[in-house]
Amino acid sequence: MASIDHYENFPVASWLCPAHLRPAVAALYHFARTADDIADEGDAPAHHRLNDLAEYRADLNLCLAGSTTPSQRWPALFAALAHAVQQHQLPAQPLHDLLDAFEQDVVYTSVGQGYRNRAELLDYCRRSANPVGRLMLHLYGVSDNTSLHQSDAICTALQLINFWQDRPLDLARGRNYLPQAHALEEELQFARALMNQGAPLAKRVQGRAGWELRAVVQGGLRILDKLEAEQNRPRLNRTDLLCIAWRCLRM
Repeated sequence: MASIDHYENFPVASWLCPAHLRPAVAALYHFARTADDIADEGDAPAHHRLNDLAEYRADLNLCLAGSTTPSQRWPALFAALAHAVQQHQLPAQPLHDLLDAFEQDVVYTSVGQGYRNRAELLDYCRRSANPVGRLMLHLYGVSDNTSLHQSDAICTALQLINFWQDRPLDLARGRNYLPQAHALEEELQFARALMNQGAPLAKRVQGRAGWELRAVVQGGLRILDKLEAEQNRPRLNRTDLLCIAWRCLRM
């Protein structure tokens, strides 16, 4: 699933996405992207970021409640999100979970806190990544427990891959996602196991969405191949894209 700009976890409306879902996917992307920018971009102190995220959450609550009062700071964003919520009956919890994760990033960065173990990191991924997959499955009308758990595995794997490929950048910003007493090689293997665990979902989701999900899975696995070989931020070239396409066909 192709992404726009720099919110890596959110699959955005590509040509594989049915046209009637593209506005909702774009609205969700911009909701997540803007919150991520509040948490990450610029040089505002932590308490300003948290205040802004609190105001953002208040506007989300109004949006979810069906309020006709426009957001003062983000009117276009919440107008589009309100339309998506109404049209597709989007669940509230995944949207709040995303904001919880962004707030945690602000707090952890401000005090230099890392993750003591993998369980803590996975709890963060449960809120920072897994909501994306669950929202997408909701749009596609998929709600069985097996699909939800496989989606969670894929989304957590993607989040972990993002962490490990961006590790030098994160460390420079005061963020360390590598659990204490864990080696990077071990975490790369764990991310691969999670991706393989979730991969069957790509064959169970029908139509173009299934093919897009195959590309997500195989793209993540290919990045892991390169990370294991190079252990620096990989760049996918034409050969890699052909490899991904071939693996998608063979799934």
